[in-house]
Amino acid sequence: MAPPPETGRARPNILVTGTPGTGKTTTGSLLADATHLRHINVGDLVKQKGLHDGWDEEFECYIINEDLVCDELEDMMDKGGNIVDYHACDFFPERWFDCVVVLQTDNSILYDRLSSRGYMGPKLTNNIECEIFQVLLEEAKASYSEDIVMAMRSDSVDDISRNLSTLTGWVNSWIPGRSS
Repeated sequence: MAPPPETGRARPNILVTGTPGTGKTTTGSLLADATHLRHINVGDLVKQKGLHDGWDEEFECYIINEDLVCDELEDMMDKGGNIVDYHACDFFPERWFDCVVVLQTDNSILYDRLSSRGYMGPKLTNNIECEIFQVLLEEAKASYSEDIVMAMRSDSVDDISRNLSTLTGWVNSWIPGRSS
């Protein structure tokens, strides 16, 4: 990975993104425990703080107000030391992140995970298609320097352990103003 722009942050900020069901919250939570960074689940934050514009009946989720979310996170992100977990990434300011992790899962595994969560109809189809076409990886590469974007396989517990080890090593070797 290439060095990020000079930020003045003492601790890095990491974005963990990917299609629902790829393990973002599990990875973010375990990484926070291992590194003592703050884990921010944006979906939970939206619910807790009312950072939405209502409910989407078709997709059974809140309609996130991206401006309100960014306003809520601004001070925390400027200080550093955060792991942000959300299934979209293109609305966050590029300057916020030193590392962007895109978790990816085999479609048959993802289908089973989402079905067990009660996803069906357009919500299930949309998310599976998103994974097939690598929409979130492309979104991350278009929104951030490709040097800081890492695609990571997240099919199994072994994958999660390997990812956690890689990311913990990256955090522990991170030097302000440099990401290697």
